[in-house]
Amino acid sequence: MMNAEQANARAKGFFPSHIGMHFTHVAHGEIHAECEVRRELMAPNGYLHAGAVVTFADSCAGFGCMATLPDGADGFTTVELKTNHLGTTRDGTILCQAVVAHTGRTTQVWDAVVTHKESGRTLALFRCTQMILYPRTTGVAQS
Repeated sequence: MMNAEQANARAKGFFPSHIGMHFTHVAHGEIHAECEVRRELMAPNGYLHAGAVVTFADSCAGFGCMATLPDGADGFTTVELKTNHLGTTRDGTILCQAVVAHTGRTTQVWDAVVTHKESGRTLALFRCTQMILYPRTTGVAQS
């Protein structure tokens, strides 16, 4: 089982850390993160870019998936995602809470809510399906 410190270390140097994402809580089937809103995450209209919100929620769900992989699995990939954007912001910190809705041998489904920390407003509702990956076998008999 991964904790928040391990998740942050694993994210270092990759896209989640590039957007400034920081994991604050990791438990089986649940993960929380925060991200400061800054100019690099804005759209040219001066509001938080929808893609930054999707990246934030997808990364949170992805790390949650990594923390709950079934025995024998060695990874995952997102195969479907959907986001309902309900609001936006120009400043502050955004929070994400992701919880697992389904854990199977071949898929996981995660739901996430992105909120604005300072106002408590919900900015987005997110759901994704992760395909669980297993090591490939060659199919060639060993003698």
